[in-house]
Amino acid sequence: MQLLETHLVPKLEKPIRFQEYAVGIFKTIPTKSGIKKAIKKGLVFIDGNLATTSKYISGDEKITLFESENSSTFERLKLDLEVLFEDDYLAIIYKPAGILVSGNKFVTIANGLSQNLKKSILSDAVKPQPIHRLDYPTSGLLLVGKTSAAITELGKLFKDKEIKKTYYAITIGKMNPTGFINFPIDEKKSHTDFEVLDTVVSERFEFLNLVKLQPKTGRKHQLRKHLSVLNAPILGDKEYFLENKILNGKGLFLHAATLDFIHPFTKEKILVTKELPKKFTKIFPNSQPPLLSLST
Repeated sequence: MQLLETHLVPKLEKPIRFQEYAVGIFKTIPTKSGIKKAIKKGLVFIDGNLATTSKYISGDEKITLFESENSSTFERLKLDLEVLFEDDYLAIIYKPAGILVSGNKFVTIANGLSQNLKKSILSDAVKPQPIHRLDYPTSGLLLVGKTSAAITELGKLFKDKEIKKTYYAITIGKMNPTGFINFPIDEKKSHTDFEVLDTVVSERFEFLNLVKLQPKTGRKHQLRKHLSVLNAPILGDKEYFLENKILNGKGLFLHAATLDFIHPFTKEKILVTKELPKKFTKIFPNSQPPLLSLST
């Protein structure tokens, strides 16, 4: 057998079953089912001894993963993600445009989290899970829970509207300088505040606007639908658009730039900002900080 990966267990808060702990420690096996298969095939060892799903570990163990010469190799997801904040409870990562957060596809942010984040040493550590959605074509910050308690508490923060999200979009057409949109979505109350930061004249689109958006609710496609209601759809949007004003090949110009909240366990203020993608700055070259600095 050929050695694939080695993992050294840090000192844990309390002993945990190996089958639960092992999820996410190997880049080549990101899933719980994959770990179970590898253990069953006799490819995982703990301190040189064949691993079992029921064994408890407490720290300082050396875990090795081998690949059988007679079996096919594991399908390996190679997805490098930028991590902007991380501790044992949660993480904030950057989701590039054009990747699903989760779903039945192999290449998703959810499947790539374990290989990019450190394994939590807390007793209720689980496979890292996204806490909220970002549309496939949207870029920006994604909040991730690393323990059962963190996933629950972060979900409560979103439900109670205690996590402030700020987006930036480039929109088509003429807009008022500031305002709000409260058009219902799926017969549910929805609210978005907006501020136009800059406008340029466009031969094809008449006007293009750099807009700061702060949703107060979290409906599906809320920002895209709300801006469409104003007849100022987001540039590159192929679902909510004005006739003859579709931009192809550049993707959606919507970016989740800032997450602002109080850490539910350490109680520290978390404020993370990710700069605008280059496709934004090609249209608005002066749109990076201090333009993106926020005062609350």
